[in-house]
Amino acid sequence: SAAAMAADFAAASLGTDTGGSIRQPAALCGIVGMKPTYGRISRWGLVAFASSLDQVGPFTRTVADTALLLSVMMGHDPLDSTCAAIHVPSDLADVDTPPHSNGRPLRIGIARQYLLEGANDAATTQATDEAIAIYRDAGAEVVQVDLPHTEYGIPVYYIVATAEASSNLARFDGVHFGHRTKEAEDLFDLYARSRAEGFGDEVQRRIMLGTYALSSGYYDAYYLQALKVRRLIKNDFDEAFKSCDAILCPTTTGPAFKIGEKAADPLSMYLNDIYTVNANLAGIPGISLPGGFAQVDGKRLPVGVQLIGPAFDEQRLLRIARIYERGTDHWNQRPPLPA
Repeated sequence: SAAAMAADFAAASLGTDTGGSIRQPAALCGIVGMKPTYGRISRWGLVAFASSLDQVGPFTRTVADTALLLSVMMGHDPLDSTCAAIHVPSDLADVDTPPHSNGRPLRIGIARQYLLEGANDAATTQATDEAIAIYRDAGAEVVQVDLPHTEYGIPVYYIVATAEASSNLARFDGVHFGHRTKEAEDLFDLYARSRAEGFGDEVQRRIMLGTYALSSGYYDAYYLQALKVRRLIKNDFDEAFKSCDAILCPTTTGPAFKIGEKAADPLSMYLNDIYTVNANLAGIPGISLPGGFAQVDGKRLPVGVQLIGPAFDEQRLLRIARIYERGTDHWNQRPPLPA
């Protein structure tokens, strides 16, 4: 969906974000991608991967287009029990109204846990610094916030998400749902071959990890403990938003890596999720915006910056994002496509 947008195949497209799968592709393709608050958009008809994390959201060229799509996508759906019956602002698409409230200046939070030296590509660091400067020039206060449980986000996510995936994808057995093998000697072989052929290596890896985390003797040590830490991560964000309106950070640690480059080292690949998974664990909205380009092997590859906001506060988050968008021309640039 993100690549189609980057290639101008569509005016807008949709994706699902479980741990960053809207925001990261958006950043790596130089477009806007937003994950709304958990429960803002109906997931009716969606194939569930991790039910407490999955959320549908749009890919677009501009913040205004994202707001326009969300204005018709958000709202309660009785067919989805996780869809919140919370009012959607009628002027959601009006992104040019200042986000200030009570006459005080806008406050942008910078978490010290997201400023790890050497963690990011130089272009990503530059994009984040540029965004900070843009907000300061617009009159915003830039304040330090603390998210002390950030480092636990990756392990917590890869326990919770894989456990839920193991449960959700169990139904794809080749009999009730999903691909069915054409070669099977018996019922067990039908199940085993169908699942092996129908799921890719990464999905199989996550199912196995989740099955292990939920197995007898390990449930309390892994899954239950992960849920407790997840609550602490949510509390961190709640506390941070008492002193700021949105948190600014990179979307990814750098530009897109080559296909298969990290396939032999899944942990290295998973670490690229450090800036996105915690918003899913906390159930709060995040938006990735085009942040410019990195020069890699003579190619201009897009990077992104991310804004994270309080739950169900998409309107203000979009208006804050629009301030950054007005201060750059990254959204109007295109990465060169191969011939």
